[in-house]
Amino acid sequence: MDLAAVIAIEVVYSVAFLVLISVGLAVVFGMMRVINLAHGEFMMLGGYAAIVAVGHGINIYIAMLVVAPLVVGIIGIIIERLVIRHLYGRLIDTMLATWGLSLFLVGFATMIFGNTTTGISPPISGFSLGSYQVNGYNFFIILVTAVIIAAMYAILSYTRLGLVARGTMQGADMASALGYNPDRVYMATFFAGSALTGMAGGILAPLVGLGPASGATYIAKAFITVISGGASVIAGVLSSATLFGLISQTFTFAASPVVGEVALLVAAVILLRLLPQGITGRFFKGRM
Repeated sequence: MDLAAVIAIEVVYSVAFLVLISVGLAVVFGMMRVINLAHGEFMMLGGYAAIVAVGHGINIYIAMLVVAPLVVGIIGIIIERLVIRHLYGRLIDTMLATWGLSLFLVGFATMIFGNTTTGISPPISGFSLGSYQVNGYNFFIILVTAVIIAAMYAILSYTRLGLVARGTMQGADMASALGYNPDRVYMATFFAGSALTGMAGGILAPLVGLGPASGATYIAKAFITVISGGASVIAGVLSSATLFGLISQTFTFAASPVVGEVALLVAAVILLRLLPQGITGRFFKGRM
């Protein structure tokens, strides 16, 4: 019974982890069709922002949930104004620009923080469940992820800001004819995606050591989750993260973490071969 509970907790955590690292990319790619290859570096910057804030005496929760997303969101606005806004509709150019940006950010972080690993301690300690040890911080990640998804759904469904953003992404000319400025909507959307990515980096900073190249740890899984989910921002990320989280943890417990990672990648290849438009391209059509 204890083992079943531990497995259930780890599966839910794995799903929440994939959603958390992917949701910012889903906003930028799913709504704006911008492939941000610097997504991992945005997470890295969020982690450093949280660590520096904690080092200056700021409460760790404020550092993770306020400082990290605010800092990365502002950086995202600067990058969108200087680079991204000139490349909308030019997919290859955007990929090359953001790839170059990722290299710049790694070099910039190395110059500022050095090529060493740093980190902060998790604010929540683990606990025993029978004869097993469970990481208590995992529950915080699950809770924050659930709140983020609920807030995104509420904003996109029931607020003027969300409706204007969705309408602009579907038809910028029509939104402009109705008096809305698509340029500002794009900027706000990129800010939101960057802030969510920064928050993810800040939240995950206590789990692993952080270095300038840490973004590479997350980028592959984030892209796999978003692309496999399909066009729908929320339904796509949730469906693909649930599938991959379940597969990854099943093989992890049955064999080893390495086998779990390989199983996730194999599942993504098979899924994209069978459903090239993603899960929401075949199922959950019309869902947000």
